[in-house]
Amino acid sequence: MSRDPILSLPWPGARPLADEFFDRDAQQVARELLGKVIRHRVDGRWLAARIIETEAYYLVDKGSHASLGYTHKRRALFLDGGHIYMYYARGGDSLNFSAHGAGNAVLIKSGHPWVDAISPADALAAMQRNNPDAQGQPRPAGRLCAGQTLLCKSLGLKVPDWDGQRFDWQRLFVEDVGERPATIIQTARLGIPHGRDEHLPYRFVDAGHARHCTRNPLRRGQVEGRDYQLIEDIHP
Repeated sequence: MSRDPILSLPWPGARPLADEFFDRDAQQVARELLGKVIRHRVDGRWLAARIIETEAYYLVDKGSHASLGYTHKRRALFLDGGHIYMYYARGGDSLNFSAHGAGNAVLIKSGHPWVDAISPADALAAMQRNNPDAQGQPRPAGRLCAGQTLLCKSLGLKVPDWDGQRFDWQRLFVEDVGERPATIIQTARLGIPHGRDEHLPYRFVDAGHARHCTRNPLRRGQVEGRDYQLIEDIHP
């Protein structure tokens, strides 16, 4: 997408990730997305969540959607890095970004609400209204985006609106707010059926937010070196 780097900004000083950020190896993108913030403008509010859990997928993985072959629905997976691929999972919407190489992508597995001057407390309240608990009450912030469908529901992201699209800096983008995890957990992806490369360690979790991700890789019984690896600050 051709755009003026200054005039296209949603506000002065915004730091949206360029398409080039995504046009790299899927595992590198998955790691470096941790700490970045998804911003989605809904009814004049910027709803926001810090990315705390991702999964990388490749065309050659039996567990990837792309391994099933090209279809019009999956076209975003085969386009340049930075295209949005959304699909329905477990009755909800899921968010993915294409990476470098046809069929390679990153799934945004979970996040944590982000509150700042752009996305203040009323934006968090709107996210809680989007995604109440089973009793219709506001879901605790730590569980609001703790899973790929919960994340999308809280942020108001829907398959018909964004599947196959590029980022729109006035409506949806990922921002570098200067946050990055000190330690990253690398482990196997979740929900991959037996025999479909379920062992591949392509899941990445911000260790500081591990208790808020889909399934805590540091839970009791898990052993470093066997069940997961720790990566210390991989950013330059």
